[in-house]
Amino acid sequence: MKIITTHDFNTEVLEHSGVVLVDFYADWCGPCRMLGPMLEELDNDNNDKGVKFVKINVDDNQKTAALYGVMSIPTVIIFKDGKILDQKVGVQPKQSYADTIQYARS
Repeated sequence: MKIITTHDFNTEVLEHSGVVLVDFYADWCGPCRMLGPMLEELDNDNNDKGVKFVKINVDDNQKTAALYGVMSIPTVIIFKDGKILDQKVGVQPKQSYADTIQYARS
């Protein structure tokens, strides 16, 4: 998964044509560390299906986290063509993310 910043958020997420899963995380966050490998697996499962996976550190990019109302981490926001399609707070089952990705791709 590519790590992005506030500086490249528009280019990497909002201007991207297609589905982007954004993981808002922090290095110190235990649940974030649990979620990371699950999202990596989903990234590998979808790398040939046009779904982009990125991570943004909320401590280093507070402005972007605030803009999207991220109050708890991990928060995963799924964008499609620059618009929010779904948001999940906390660690969800892997299938929950997979189902949302499948829906977004359809």
